[in-house]
Amino acid sequence: MDINSIKEKLSNEEYNFIRTDPNLGTNILILTTAGSIAYGTNVETSDIDIRGVTLETRQVIMGLSNFEQFEDRITDTVIYGLKKFINLCLNSNPNVLEILGTRDDHLLVITKEGKLIRDNVGLFLSKRAIVSFGNYATAQLRRLQNALARDNYPQKEKEQHILNSILGQMDHLKRTYKSFTDSEIQLYIDKSDKEDVETEIFIDINLSHYPLRDFKNIYSDMHNIVKEYAKLNHRNSKKDELHLNKHAMHLIRLLVTGTEILEGKGVNTYRDKEHELFLNIRNGKYSYDEIFEMVNDYEKQFKYAASNTVLPDEPDYKTVEEMMLTIYKSLLL
Repeated sequence: MDINSIKEKLSNEEYNFIRTDPNLGTNILILTTAGSIAYGTNVETSDIDIRGVTLETRQVIMGLSNFEQFEDRITDTVIYGLKKFINLCLNSNPNVLEILGTRDDHLLVITKEGKLIRDNVGLFLSKRAIVSFGNYATAQLRRLQNALARDNYPQKEKEQHILNSILGQMDHLKRTYKSFTDSEIQLYIDKSDKEDVETEIFIDINLSHYPLRDFKNIYSDMHNIVKEYAKLNHRNSKKDELHLNKHAMHLIRLLVTGTEILEGKGVNTYRDKEHELFLNIRNGKYSYDEIFEMVNDYEKQFKYAASNTVLPDEPDYKTVEEMMLTIYKSLLL
């Protein structure tokens, strides 16, 4: 589906929320394609995913109202409030950084302020990308490995794989939300009281004065990992095989994109160079042994880039904050 067809589809009734929701409408700074269309890996049956950034209303910025993001699950649309978006970018969140790296012709809405943010994507980039992209890729790898071997694993080992995936995301969770110590949120495996399982994952929580919304998001991220494993546990069809191929494709995409960021080449969401490779992986041309060999090579490139990157330890908070203030002042005062 070309960009003009997508723009035409956005005028349909199912996307009316873009125009009518009080947090969106003329407040939207950036609206762009996401998912397979943004990566250049879409096929005829691919869904349309939309991502964006919107300026919070006066009531949110100066009053008691709260707004972090808008989500419409039916159309797979997520539009972040500016402040949350900026904070996620500062933490090198791969899913959010890619909004700043889509092709210009994939932009559905772009204001002067939105262009300012995209033009200054380098301000957000730091060595934090080593952890964020590395952890996201590791999570994809574990899902793939677990799904392929799941039928042969005893329940105890399955549970350990799930725990490893969650623990692999802990550094990312600490950076994305209010930080916590290992003793404040502790995950471990112990003997289960349930008749149908030998062991299960338990959690000990000892938090004080912790933001409820941050805790809810941490729980949600953990829950999504568990849910993903539950889905993979029931794979037995061609559709599920295609799903695993997409996992493999996204694993390599994350490593390639992360490597480029660490090499100082910026955020390039559309993968023109790897287009044929990604489609071949998605379409099942390679065996999983061949895919894991590729992953090993791309991991080496990622680790080399991480060891030799000239990116700063931390993003340029001061300049980013000044840019935020400029945007808020120009649109609200």
